[in-house]
Order: sequence, then C-alpha cells, then structure tokens
Amino acid sequence: MAAHALSLWLAVPAHAATAPVPPVVCHEESRETMGCTGTVRACGPDAGVLPAVVGAALDELDRIDRLLSHYRRDSPLSRLNREAAAGPVAVEPELVDLLSECLRWSRESDGAFDVTVGPLMKAWGFFRDEGRVPGDPELTRVLESVGYRHVVLDRQAGTVSFDRPGVELDLGGIGKGYAVDRVVELLRRRGIASALVNLGGSSVYGIGAPPGRSAWEVGIQDPTDPAKTAVTVTLRDRALSVSGGYARFFEQDGVTYAHILDPRSGRPVQGVLSVAVLSGRATDGDALDNALFVQGPERAGRYLGVSGSPEALFFLPRGERGWRLVRR
Repeated sequence: MAAHALSLWLAVPAHAATAPVPPVVCHEESRETMGCTGTVRACGPDAGVLPAVVGAALDELDRIDRLLSHYRRDSPLSRLNREAAAGPVAVEPELVDLLSECLRWSRESDGAFDVTVGPLMKAWGFFRDEGRVPGDPELTRVLESVGYRHVVLDRQAGTVSFDRPGVELDLGGIGKGYAVDRVVELLRRRGIASALVNLGGSSVYGIGAPPGRSAWEVGIQDPTDPAKTAVTVTLRDRALSVSGGYARFFEQDGVTYAHILDPRSGRPVQGVLSVAVLSGRATDGDALDNALFVQGPERAGRYLGVSGSPEALFFLPRGERGWRLVRR
C-alpha cells in the first residue's frame, strides 16, 4: 500500500496525575523505508538499550522492503513476477507464508482484496504515479491476467507459479501491515512493553501504553483536509490500518481517480474517501481496509466477522468536500 497521511500525536507526561509511575524514558527514530517514513518510539526503564532496539526495529523494516518490494528489481518478489509464469519458482519460506495469507484474504473477501492487482496498477498509471485512464479494450486485456486463482502456491515444495503469462503480484495492499507486525514481534522479544510503530501512516501499532496513559492516542486524518484530524482512536496492543483514496490520485475530465482499485471490475472505487480498521494484527487490518474500501459499509459485517476485527470506520463523501462517518 502506498503511504497515507496520518495525524499522529502523543502526550507523554513526566508523571501521572493520580498515581506515581516508575521512571520510564522513551526513544524515537524515523527512517525512510518501504517508500514512506517509518517511525518507532519505544519506552522502558533502561535508556541505554532503547537506541539499539529502535535501530534493530528500523533495520527489520528495511529487510521486509528488500523482500517484498516490486520496485526493486533484485527483490525475491520481483524475481517471482519475472519467472513464475514459466514454471514453479522456489521462494523463501517467509514469503510463502505471507502469500498464503494473501490468498486466504482474497478468498474470504470474494476477490475484493487481491495481490494480483499489479497489472491494473500499471494500466492506470499508479505504479509510477503518472496517472492515465486506460481504454476498455486495454482494460479487458489486463483483467485476463488479474485474479488470485492464477497463483499456484505449493507450501510443501516452497514454490509459487502463475498459470498464465502477465500475472504480477503487488503486495502494496498488505506489505506495510506485515512489516509492522514483524517489528512488533521483534520489540516484544527484546522485552519492550511500551512502543508505537508507525509505517507511512497507513499501518500503526501500539504496544501497551505510553508512560502515564492507558493507551496510545492516534488521530486519523480528515480525508478532505490533511491539516485536520477527523477522529482520534486509542491503541493498546492493537493496530490501526488506514486506506485512503486521497493518498494517490489523479483527475481527468473532471473525474477523480484514486489508486484503490476493485480487482474484479478493474476500475478505481468511487463513493468512499477512506476506511480505517482497528484489529489485533496489522497484517489483517491492512488487507481488510482494502477489502472494505471495495465492498463498502453495507457488506462490512460479513468481513469483520471473518477477521475478528472489532471496528471499521468508513469516511464517505457528503456535499462539497464534506464527509460523514459510518462505524461498523
């Protein structure tokens, strides 16, 4: 998924107002990675260990980028896209596991989330951000190579193949959430009980709570005004995933086309500004916010039940540059 704007604000008081709090310090660093800004803020009683832990967390984001980026020609995913139509390609067990999750989400969402959306992203000019409207004949041709059923995954052999030429995987709809979950696992292994991981604004996870607070507070951007916060949510051992059409779009002949595509029709979704999902895992939330963006609030109940996610927030257009909020 491409980077999304997210208003992130924290208050970390030196002491709690009602009760003493053990001395805790926080260390925060940011790095450009996965095509966006990744920020890790970790808190704990030992200031000496925090910089190394945060650095390791940011290194983990870089590692995931090297594994999953389809912009890097030397990444395992790019090699898979080049070779899998010719026959089974052996891939890392980690990538096999993630692709298995992607195919599960594709099935459970009836194809509203689909990792084979790569050819469509290129047809609409979103791959290189040039923006273009493909003609109907081109779109019909591209759709022949789109669909998760074209991906043949053999978990026992550790291989992936495509059943036709032109298929191309794009993990932008789930990769950032997966990276955030991996960082959360790393931080917990290092004994960190309080941290906030924010990757590009579209995938955020709060471990525990900041000093003196009961949870991390995160503001979701107003989908029509990046200077404003629409809604504030709390994160305590859960993830926030945001999918917004405002992140990447272009206008042509008075029509706005956003980068979130319905893989089944091959066209950008209309009638939704953004979707935010609160879930136990950022990987699930990342897949789900895309699926819900495509399916809309009327069909949300089914998919929230499948995922076990407690809440989804739909920001829908209302009037001139206005919006209304629907919670599910």
